[in-house]
Amino acid sequence: MKKLSILTIIMVLSLGTMYGQKNKQKDKTMSNQTEKVSYFLGAEVGTYYRTNKIEINSDKFTQGFVDALADKANFTEEEKQEIIAILQKMQQEAAQEMIKENKEIGRKFLEENKKNKDVKETASGLQYKVVKSSESGVSPKATDQVKVHYHGTLIDGTVFDSSVQRGQDITFGLNQVIRGWTEGLQLMKTGEKFIFYIPSDLAYGDQGAGQQIPGGTTLIFEVELFEVNPE
Repeated sequence: MKKLSILTIIMVLSLGTMYGQKNKQKDKTMSNQTEKVSYFLGAEVGTYYRTNKIEINSDKFTQGFVDALADKANFTEEEKQEIIAILQKMQQEAAQEMIKENKEIGRKFLEENKKNKDVKETASGLQYKVVKSSESGVSPKATDQVKVHYHGTLIDGTVFDSSVQRGQDITFGLNQVIRGWTEGLQLMKTGEKFIFYIPSDLAYGDQGAGQQIPGGTTLIFEVELFEVNPE
């Protein structure tokens, strides 16, 4: 419950600030560090609950904040555990709804994308587009090591990882990455560059990968294959 406790503290601070500034909704003037930090925390918490679609009654939360300052917000351990269980259920339901929405967004994108005459689709649902081809290159096997440059984005163009931007290529075992990469790079030859459109079930699935790649997310990778070496 450590994460919950930290989040709760931030929420209390931020909503206390909201309560004190009810009549200044558009006034973002900050006169000192405390006000700046308070407003920032309020914005962060508001964004968290908005993006995760968890409903919060700000009036009741503010009441709890004020009661806590007056040492009147007392709960038994049983009541705390009951409320925590409710909050966890709300978070889980919101997460599942977001995964469902992300999958639907990805499905619609891929359905439209495959209408492009340059885009091909495999039996697994992986889509790819050849940017640069090679007649003499070598294709890797799933057990090989490959050296590549890549540029990874969400379908809205948000960059989540890029060896190109870092200016440093990367070498890895082809059986050590997401399924979309393992399958896709075997379609390539050295010297070629492809764009892969990878549905979530061939990427990071419902689990996602950190905050940058939510569960159910379709990914786009531009990959250039430099070398193939046996494992």
